[in-house]
Amino acid sequence: MRATLQDLLASGRPIVADGAMGTMLMGLGLPHGQAPELWNVDQPDHVRSIYRSYIEAGSQIILTNSFGGSRYRLDMHGLSGRTVELNRAAAALARQEADAVPQPVVVAGSIGPTGQMLEPYGLLSLADGAAAFEEQARALIDGGVDVLWIETMSDLAEVRAAVDGCENAAPGFPRVTTMTFDTKGRTMMGVTPEQAVRELAGMGVLAVGSNCGNGPDELEVVIEKMRALNPDIVLVAKANAGLPHMEGGVAVYDATPAVMAEFAVRLRQAGAGIIGACCGSTPAHIRAIADALRD
Repeated sequence: MRATLQDLLASGRPIVADGAMGTMLMGLGLPHGQAPELWNVDQPDHVRSIYRSYIEAGSQIILTNSFGGSRYRLDMHGLSGRTVELNRAAAALARQEADAVPQPVVVAGSIGPTGQMLEPYGLLSLADGAAAFEEQARALIDGGVDVLWIETMSDLAEVRAAVDGCENAAPGFPRVTTMTFDTKGRTMMGVTPEQAVRELAGMGVLAVGSNCGNGPDELEVVIEKMRALNPDIVLVAKANAGLPHMEGGVAVYDATPAVMAEFAVRLRQAGAGIIGACCGSTPAHIRAIADALRD
């Protein structure tokens, strides 16, 4: 059933987002080093099955398999010429699954970092970055997303480029932005939670927050700091399933579904309105989170 993020927010109840995409794809056999977005056309049934699993687990928001879908990120795999095709396919597959169920499910177009450093720290200009994000946003909207979801950012300049690109693609189209605070409570580029919520709140987005990072403990602190500075804004919390350790050359995350469910309640109490999970999580984690928040 089609819905908007505004519809979900209007309920006043906590909203359940989804969990990891990459973890699930690797579990289905995605080769190491291959662009996950390529599976939107080469293995569409696998991608759809992941969307469906999260919806069945209780996700009210599913993110498209397009995190690395900017032309700069895809160029690392020699796929920049297929940017529009792969992003549109990611959105269309998610749209099909969301429309197939009776409950409201919002399709969010995942937009991750370009993998390039913006000026003055790197060679990518704000204008070129914005143009790449615009191209990706247009394709996601064409594929049927309900909201553009800018995530896992560490540089406020890149967030600005992404927001500008999304606005250029479709003025006023709903947007959400999250950053990653994984370096002693700051992003890799030194941004604090307080600085992030102050800047992001002025970018015309529906919600801000944090994803990925070093696990739910750290993210809880980030949410508390953001809420203290801005008690009115909608906050997003999508933590990794704990910290990974290597087993047989594979990264295994240590937070069980029960642990993530406990943190989901604490994140809600800290002020998060949209709660899901990130790397290392599965539909089992999301089901536990959904059950805990409903209770």
